[in-house]
Amino acid sequence: MQINNTSSWKKLEKHLNVDISDKNILELFADKTRFESLSFEFDQLFIDFSKQKLTPQTIDLLVELAESVDLKTSIQSLFQGAKINSSEDRAALHTALRLPPERILEVDGDDINLDIQTELSRMSSLIDRLHQGQWRGFSGKVITDVVNIGVGGSDLGPMLVCEALDEFETTTKNQVNIHFASTMDGSQVSTLFGSLNPETTLFIIVSKSFGTIDTISNATSAKAWIMNSCPNEKLVKNQHFIGISTKSEKMTDWGISKNHQLKLWDWVGGRFSLWSTVGMTIALKLGMHGFRQFLNGANSMDDHFKNTDIENNLPILLGLVGIWNTNFQHINAQAILPYDARLKYFPSYLTQLEMESNGKSITQSGMKIEYQSCPILWGEVGPNAQHAFYQLLHQGTRRVVCDFIAPINRSSKTETEQDRSLQEQHKLTLANCLAQSRALMVGSGDGNSEHDFGVDSDSEIVPHKYYPGNQPSTTLLIRELSPYSLGQLIALYEHKVFVMATIWGINPFDQWGVELGKTMAEETLSALKTENPLPNYDGSTKGLINKFVSAKNIVVNPNESGDL
Repeated sequence: MQINNTSSWKKLEKHLNVDISDKNILELFADKTRFESLSFEFDQLFIDFSKQKLTPQTIDLLVELAESVDLKTSIQSLFQGAKINSSEDRAALHTALRLPPERILEVDGDDINLDIQTELSRMSSLIDRLHQGQWRGFSGKVITDVVNIGVGGSDLGPMLVCEALDEFETTTKNQVNIHFASTMDGSQVSTLFGSLNPETTLFIIVSKSFGTIDTISNATSAKAWIMNSCPNEKLVKNQHFIGISTKSEKMTDWGISKNHQLKLWDWVGGRFSLWSTVGMTIALKLGMHGFRQFLNGANSMDDHFKNTDIENNLPILLGLVGIWNTNFQHINAQAILPYDARLKYFPSYLTQLEMESNGKSITQSGMKIEYQSCPILWGEVGPNAQHAFYQLLHQGTRRVVCDFIAPINRSSKTETEQDRSLQEQHKLTLANCLAQSRALMVGSGDGNSEHDFGVDSDSEIVPHKYYPGNQPSTTLLIRELSPYSLGQLIALYEHKVFVMATIWGINPFDQWGVELGKTMAEETLSALKTENPLPNYDGSTKGLINKFVSAKNIVVNPNESGDL
């Protein structure tokens, strides 16, 4: 039986129709204890659900729904290394990557944390060589720049953290600049080639399979770029490349020294891998001490998720509210709105994390699901988004649920005029964050005439100025952004994904939907190279390939314009 046919689900549907549907969110604040009863805190994080269209009774019924699928047992299975990734017959043990060194986690008789700590120690040694200026390129010059070549989780996760925690960069003898390249069109690496020195640049190739075409094509171009200055291919590969993969033999075949290979495990999904050696650029940025703080923050959220009862468990509650909005209120869009430019890549990171994990329509038992799964996510740094798509949020025809994310403290320094000015800017940012979430809920009027924006002096509604309001949102406050608190924040959303997947009965740890496009791309590449579309191609694909073939042979004068 699918979840939407259970008694717990039916109770929530009845509750929505009887107690919630005809109410405005603002009306629900008639309960003077609403904020206190719908706000939850753990360590560095504080979550306010009171601007969601729900009540404490809704939470109680959602908890009952979670208990009906035995969520806590599923959580224990996740942490114990059970093969919960059923389609690939393996565990999903990304939580093991952030265990403290002294913890033991035995899976099938082996302490996998021992293996993890060994790889982190090897990574630390490589980082120490770079920080001490002991790693040199083919000409003997010290490595000054490191380029992370990866795609998806091998790019977005490390890039998010390096950007967010730039001010926590460790001070070392040799300060290493970090860059990222992911796109298969070569535009990113080409730009880097124009600004970096091949004698002093090191590339980290990150690919779980060491066969991802995007990554390997960029790595091949990077090798060719350095070999323009040094034709000794063996020397170039040895001094200018590190590999991170599950496939040691493939890294060796490519030419990467065994000493410069770092291990991944098949039980780590790409979008959950930044805690592993994939996070080498993070450790380069923060130092191993800062990287360990990042892991410790995530581990503290793991312990909270595993050990705290459902009623006070932040990731579970965040996931259950997501279920409420998606399946009962039928809101199929979610905006991620960090009010801190340091988190500018967080919306993109969550877009991949949630949509690649839960963008499924088949249950673990192979049945087509009868209800909605993952909503469409997008987002932007809040102040920028206000001048972009907030128009749709406030006056559009679609309902959108929003997550507002902001640090309470930006900096405690008030020593200089500049410090004080930055503090004022932070207050301005927080004011906008709180005001926007309130405006989405309140709309044109809250019963106080001075705030009735869409109403003129004669109490007539001005249609084009009218805000309907009643848009739900969650506000998530971070005490202060740091390696530790960012680790908690990312782990919070990881576990939210697992909660929602468990309720929906789907597997969040595979991504078979990505594979068909990859397979077709290889076939299409062959057709482009031979300039010969296959007979079974549709008319559009045939026509586009022929257009490419005919156009590529035309010499275009850059001073003229014209048809292809």
